[in-house]
Amino acid sequence: MLEARDISFGYGDDPLLYEGFSLAVSRGERVQLAAPSGAGKTTLARILAGYERPRSGRVLVDGKPLPKRGSCPVQLIGQHPELTLDPRMRMAASLAECGADEGELGRLRELLGIRDAWLQRFPHELSGGELQRFCIARALGASPSYLIADEISTMLDAVTQAQI
Repeated sequence: MLEARDISFGYGDDPLLYEGFSLAVSRGERVQLAAPSGAGKTTLARILAGYERPRSGRVLVDGKPLPKRGSCPVQLIGQHPELTLDPRMRMAASLAECGADEGELGRLRELLGIRDAWLQRFPHELSGGELQRFCIARALGASPSYLIADEISTMLDAVTQAQI
């Protein structure tokens, strides 16, 4: 189970976005959060995936804190792939970071339409939709127990959205 227990969070001296927020999601369960822009959905996703630390409270997976090193059982696919990739790494190296073997990476590349020619490029040499395919592949390649999708189709064209 993925749990947020009594989470409080705010940026700097700003008022708290969350105070005493709790959530529990079982494996295989799908949860949708709907709220106006700026309400803190992306921030919550970042907290649940371990990218942000709450002021108080804890995030647990199966009763244990998120790991500080290695593959995280919670993977986040964000809405801005250009912000999640190292601009100095070629795409093949970025993709390999997920830890999947070559067979699985090949399967994911084929499934997501990632062209071989893109592998030797840097992030700035690809479109937002092409980058998002890599981010989806990286997250799935890590074999997560929980996958958080934060408006992942916004960078994809309509045909690719339908395919994925």
